[in-house]
Amino acid sequence: MYVTLRDRPGEDASPSGQAVARRVSSTVVLLGIVSLLTDVSSEMVASIMPLYLTAVIGLSPVAYGFWDGIYQGISAVVRIAGGYAADRRQRPKLVAIIGYGVSALSRIAMLPVQGFLAISAITTADRLGKGVRTAPRDALIAASSDPRTLGRSFGVHRALDTTGAALGPLVAFALLWAVPGSYDSVFVVSFAFAIAGVAVLVLLVPNMRTATAAARVGLRRVSRELAGPALRRPLIASGLLGVLTVGDGFIYLSLQDRDDFAALYFPLLYVGTNAVYLSLAVPFGRLADRVGRARVLVAGHVALLSGYLLAARPSGGLATTLAVLALLGMFYAATDGVLAALVSRLVPAETRGTGIAAAQTVVALSRFGASLGFGLLWAFMGRGSALLLVAALLAAAIPVAAWLLRGIPREAPA
Repeated sequence: MYVTLRDRPGEDASPSGQAVARRVSSTVVLLGIVSLLTDVSSEMVASIMPLYLTAVIGLSPVAYGFWDGIYQGISAVVRIAGGYAADRRQRPKLVAIIGYGVSALSRIAMLPVQGFLAISAITTADRLGKGVRTAPRDALIAASSDPRTLGRSFGVHRALDTTGAALGPLVAFALLWAVPGSYDSVFVVSFAFAIAGVAVLVLLVPNMRTATAAARVGLRRVSRELAGPALRRPLIASGLLGVLTVGDGFIYLSLQDRDDFAALYFPLLYVGTNAVYLSLAVPFGRLADRVGRARVLVAGHVALLSGYLLAARPSGGLATTLAVLALLGMFYAATDGVLAALVSRLVPAETRGTGIAAAQTVVALSRFGASLGFGLLWAFMGRGSALLLVAALLAAAIPVAAWLLRGIPREAPA
């Protein structure tokens, strides 16, 4: 990983006078550290919730699907608002601080609650915080990066982010192994990591503008950009693929239901996926810069399809489980930061936050529907049949999405 000493995007001159593309700015790395600490916090909690809600509280697949839908999609309510606020003020750091702060407070708020409704309310607050912060943070990454290496910059950020996502379940596993059933300790330690992330953001990340003051944007301009042809096809493709993306919790519950491994090891499934994501985030980001972000995005969904087919098998074992986790990690490495990098170059700089938020909103809303729908399918068809049906629909949707994304250049004017 290369870190520059300056934060303005552009080029450095070599001794020979040739322009040399810069690698990754210090702002990107600092934001990656913020995400690392925050993801340790969030994944500590997320990794215990599927089994906790179904095995301890006793939720049915349909009820768990409702909770997972909240976790996957409720952030869509405020994503565009967060992106627009960042664009309007041209100070995305402040908006990001509010989002990270709300999520941090939700960790400690889990301590006194027990019932499903209370847990759902706290989860909603956490996800709303995520919705507010994501687009402003990604706008900061795009503004501080060389446009030609956006995939690499987002890949480095996602690699640091995923390091935290891999460490979080390990911390939760260690706490529950030391004190079985001590979920309160998970919530307290999670809160400490979240506060540390907010501190790094407040104290170290520069409060940079994402466009000139003269380019301050109004609602009419935002609406025109969102409805314009530049974003229309990517948003339709994202929604089509997102509605066929089953939440990780369902995949892991499917593996646990099939192979009946000990509940103690459930958080380690998240570690496996995130370890693969971590190792591939930067290489896939660089690959997207070279061959096209749309191509890598579509290829990631092919990996997801393969994961569905393996998870749907009536019998598995360790090798099959590891293969499913690897394919999920490949899917996230090829889609998460790559989608933000693709969209950020299709809209002008002054509406970049809103454009990124629009794509994230479409994905979040479609995955909300995917969670509710898959919960119903599991209840009525069973685990394996439900996964096979979704796999068949995804196989039909991938060529359509590829057609929608065809012709998008690797570097569009912004």
